[in-house]
Amino acid sequence: MQRQADESTRRRAAAVAGHKHDEPAARRALLDESGTVRATALGALARMGAIRGSDLRAAASDPDRRVRARGAELASENLDPGIGMPLLLTAIVDREPSVVEAACFSLGELERAGAPAVEALSRVARTHREPLCREAAVAALGSIGDPSGLPAILDATTDKPAVRRRAVIALAPFDGPDVDAALERALGDRDWQVRQAAEDLTGREASQA
Repeated sequence: MQRQADESTRRRAAAVAGHKHDEPAARRALLDESGTVRATALGALARMGAIRGSDLRAAASDPDRRVRARGAELASENLDPGIGMPLLLTAIVDREPSVVEAACFSLGELERAGAPAVEALSRVARTHREPLCREAAVAALGSIGDPSGLPAILDATTDKPAVRRRAVIALAPFDGPDVDAALERALGDRDWQVRQAAEDLTGREASQA
């Protein structure tokens, strides 16, 4: 119990360092034994605009999944694509789903994702064992809007309900016969959220109540 209390105190101190622009304190927290504290320290450095490429490279190889996930979340926000992209392409093949999900989200936030990102996201959307990762990848592909990502989005319209719903939303930037057919199927989907997403996108009423 005491150790948990100490960890909470250290985590709070790391967060406060970000608000106070206390970079030395945040950097000390990066060396903490607790992954939760280290992840908070990364966020603190990002908040004050002091995060470095070396910080995120270290986070990418951290033994704690929470640190790796936080690093992936921050990679697209604070570094140019020349640094952030390699880190994200590493994170997207991480063994932990939470890291993969964070990497997918960050890749979808990049202004210029490029072919390697679209290929990696398409692979996750089609093959990852975790539905949340597939859903995050599909959302990122829709955000990027690259035509080469469309086949994976179309495949996702036959996945689990949450992924299907996300796939329908991700079709918004695209058009063509395949897209029209997928939306037509979605209007008759057995899941009401998928039907609603298709209604919102097409302006048509679903064919199944």
